[in-house]
Amino acid sequence: MRVVLQRVTRASVRVSGEVVGAIGPGLCILVGVTHTDTEADADRLADKVWGLRILEGERSASDENAPLLVISQFTLYADVHKGRRPSWSAAAPRPVSEPLVQAFIAALRRRGAHVEEGRFGADMSVELVNDGPMTLTLDTAMWEATAKS
Repeated sequence: MRVVLQRVTRASVRVSGEVVGAIGPGLCILVGVTHTDTEADADRLADKVWGLRILEGERSASDENAPLLVISQFTLYADVHKGRRPSWSAAAPRPVSEPLVQAFIAALRRRGAHVEEGRFGADMSVELVNDGPMTLTLDTAMWEATAKS
């Protein structure tokens, strides 16, 4: 699984003009899933996101009970190595990715997080104000590679 994590002063997501999720100061999290991801990856990633000390005063979302806005984003697995058109073949199909995005959200909620979310598979309009700016990319595959070396 891959996430782009942004500390925000505010963020919202709209579908067909309707706000389906919005937060004040907290974290906006774009989530992508690939074919080899598992629920264990979702749980581990949720633990890392919830505990990262990237808020004001080196505090974590769990320390501050900061709200989270989670948005599925298959384009995080775009492959642009060949030609000018991205390939989406590394992104898991909906029957695989949707349950894992939901597992990630559920894992955050089990930890006590207040989670707002986008609508899976919808054409979404995301608006945010990046605070800092602070933007991180986390990838469970990179953690596995590092653990083996």
